[in-house]
Amino acid sequence: MKCKLILLGVLFFVITSLQAQEIKSGKFGNGIFNVVGKDSSWTMKVGLRVQLLGSSTWEDGAKNEANFLIRRSRLKFNGFAYSPKLKYKIELGLSNRDQSGASEFTSNAPRYILDAVLMWNFYENFELWFGQTKLPGNRERVISSANLQQVDRSLLNSSFNIDRDFGLQLRHYFNITHQFVVKEIFSLAQGEGRNVTTGNLGGHQYTGRLELLPFGNFTSKGDYKGADLKREQTPKLALGISYDYNNNAVKTRSNQGSYMETDTGFFETNISTLFIDAMFKYKGFSFMTEYADRTADNPFATNSDGTLTGDIVQVGKGLNLQSGYLLKSNWEVSGRYTNVTLDKKITGETAENQYTIGLSKYIVGHKLKIQSDLTYMDIASGNNKLMYRLQCDIHF
Repeated sequence: MKCKLILLGVLFFVITSLQAQEIKSGKFGNGIFNVVGKDSSWTMKVGLRVQLLGSSTWEDGAKNEANFLIRRSRLKFNGFAYSPKLKYKIELGLSNRDQSGASEFTSNAPRYILDAVLMWNFYENFELWFGQTKLPGNRERVISSANLQQVDRSLLNSSFNIDRDFGLQLRHYFNITHQFVVKEIFSLAQGEGRNVTTGNLGGHQYTGRLELLPFGNFTSKGDYKGADLKREQTPKLALGISYDYNNNAVKTRSNQGSYMETDTGFFETNISTLFIDAMFKYKGFSFMTEYADRTADNPFATNSDGTLTGDIVQVGKGLNLQSGYLLKSNWEVSGRYTNVTLDKKITGETAENQYTIGLSKYIVGHKLKIQSDLTYMDIASGNNKLMYRLQCDIHF
């Protein structure tokens, strides 16, 4: 009921404000409509997208499981306020999966807000971001779920990503040569994920990222989009490295996972996560690789008397290799190999390997597409699985 009231309120605000504004509608996939203030002092683009997913899983010794759901449904607002140098982005999650994760730490309320961030270009190539948004972690996570090459992100991402948080980000770029671009990001965040209302229970989270683009920028920011839909006419390469340090973290996966509660409060430990990644594109061919490594000063959560609580920091390593080729008909064949090896002495988990073959039809790029993939999951300590997925994306 609350979700409906919020949406009605947002729509009422937009509709009642349109009378005094200039409305421009673009081509399909470029927003439902664009609003420009009469004095051109502000703009707002409104967009909506939906992902419809069907999946089926077969496990050794178990019956087949099928599932159908609205995987993602997002309402997005972006533009500038007062000056083109002050941009904003607001993104709301409408599906049950988008809103999941409510707890006492989010006031037991659905987590509607994905992004709410201001971006201020205050001097030359410097931008200051303030609000809740994705941290500069692994490339695959920063790529929007609207622009993925396969149905969903890899096992590496679900095991190690640092997702969204509230804080400050300082971004800058410069050129070494006419083509060679260097980008730097530094982030200071609360360290406990999105939509937290209980304040900062642990320490703070510090993230730094460095990116090298020796052959220049990709067309249409293609270094953060799956598949080479622009068919780069010259080779393009992006190399990235991120280091994340969560001081006195209180959750099992840095700012993700579950809280490590003890008999007196919360267990705290320093958690470090390293990401190394690359993206290459040329004439319809694309290749992306990622490596992740997470460590903790003390991965075993303990009570005040030294007894174990049962909570464990998910330390370990992961590797993801992904490639695809886009045909002239806009069909793409892709493949992915993922390995996640958590520290067995700590987590009790053995390595898992996933092998995925994907097939995508881009009707209007990422804005209207049908994707399917078949994944074989090789689990050392359990039954192997086979999973098939089919998904349709439509973005207004």
